[in-house]
Formats: sequence, structure tokens, C-alpha cells
Amino acid sequence: MLLKLGGSLITDKGSPQAAREGLIRRVAGEVRGALDEVPDLRLVLGHGSGSFGHPTAEKYGVQEGLAGTDDWWGYAETAVIAGCLNRLVTAALLECGVPVVPLQPSASARCHDGDLVHLDIAPLEEALKRGLVPVVYGDVSFDTVRGSAIVSTEQIFAYLAPRLKPSRVILAGHVEGVFTSDPQRERGRRLLHELSVSALLEVEGMLAGSVDTDVTGGMLAKVRIMCELIEAQPTITVRIISGEKDGLIREALVDGGMGEGTLLHR
Repeated sequence: MLLKLGGSLITDKGSPQAAREGLIRRVAGEVRGALDEVPDLRLVLGHGSGSFGHPTAEKYGVQEGLAGTDDWWGYAETAVIAGCLNRLVTAALLECGVPVVPLQPSASARCHDGDLVHLDIAPLEEALKRGLVPVVYGDVSFDTVRGSAIVSTEQIFAYLAPRLKPSRVILAGHVEGVFTSDPQRERGRRLLHELSVSALLEVEGMLAGSVDTDVTGGMLAKVRIMCELIEAQPTITVRIISGEKDGLIREALVDGGMGEGTLLHR
């Protein structure tokens, strides 16, 4: 199973480098609880960069590409700051008894015009064999066309899915799921409890991106990537939920039939 903790969930995206440490500890406890309840659960964790990596990447234009410049300071700064959040998350998980192994995507990731085309997954596969929980995260990557790129956790999951063949993906964010309009700005919006890949074209015009800085494209980009993942692996389902609700992440990990949030399917 693949579980992402969204950057909007684990950080305050309105304040630079502001981790929600109490919430991270609570979520870590829920992950430990799920592992206790389902001892044979094979889990890969990922998390977004939130107010850590996104503002820095935007400031230096890392996502647009640094091929035309000799100044790569922004690439280095974004990588280090994204890694700082990863250390906070993995420390909280370890403290709760989750045997995590942080795996830095930028150590092996390669992109071509923004698309992730290579990631060394051998260490991740070995960690799973040993009963460990690999943790990946949104990170920088070298790009053969743009020079630099940002690799989102969704892109990493889409790369991993056909190789690991998980049955389910869970994206836990700040909002309850996919809405027909921005849930923080517009009245009359409606939560989509289910969304099929074939129906995406009909509703994507209504879907909003993030309110705060998100160089990976916000909710619409996440849904598109997950739909591409489902098209490549039709048996997989993706559930988008809110991690703000106490116990919901644990429930989602344990119960594949739970009805909260938005279910994406073939």
C-alpha cells in the first residue's frame, strides 16, 4: 500500500518552514496502530514538502528549469529544506515505533521535461522485504531538458505502482477529498465521493489547484497523475481523504472499504 501525507496536512502552507509537529506525531501514532492491527501490511510512506520546499522552489524557479543559468543555489537550497521536513516526519514515526527508512529521491531520480523517468527502487524493495517502512518525499531532480525539476510524491507513486503493484493508494491531505470547486474559497462546492478515470475530462474544469504555493500543480495535478496511474494499473484504487480527522488515516489503512473522502477508480 502507498500512503501520502500531504504538504498541506503536515505543514502550515501559509508560513515558511512551519511544520505541524503535533499533527505529525498524531498521524505517526495512527500508522503504528494500523501496523499493529494488520501485521502483514507492506507500506510505503510518502509526504509532500508543503511550506518547506515549495516556496523555495518557486523563488528560484527550480520547477521551470535551471538549464539556462549557472546559478544552482536554489536547487541545493530546495533539496536541503525538503530534507529537513523529511527528518522531522521520520523522527516522529520512529518515536512511535514505526521502523522507517528515509530514502532521498534526488539521490537517483532523473526527469525528462518534467516527467520522472528513472528512480532506483532497489533499496526500497529491499527495505520492504525486511519489514521496514520506506519513506519518500517531494524532492528536486536533474532534468535532461530543463536542467532541473521538482518530483512530487504523486509522480514517485506513479513510478512505483507498476513495479510494486499495490492494491491501494491513500492520499491524506488537509481537505476531505476532491471538490467541484475550491473548498476554501467558494460556496456551493460539492464533494465528489467517487470519480472514474473516464469522467475526469467532464469535471477537471471545475477542479481547483491549491490556495497556497504549490509548484507541483495542486489538486488538479494530483488527480490527473493518479488517474494516469489507474489507467496503467486498472486494478488499483486511490482514496483521497482528510488527515485532519482523528483516526481516519488508521481506518483507511486498515479498511479498504471505508467510505470517507473521494475514491478514484477505473
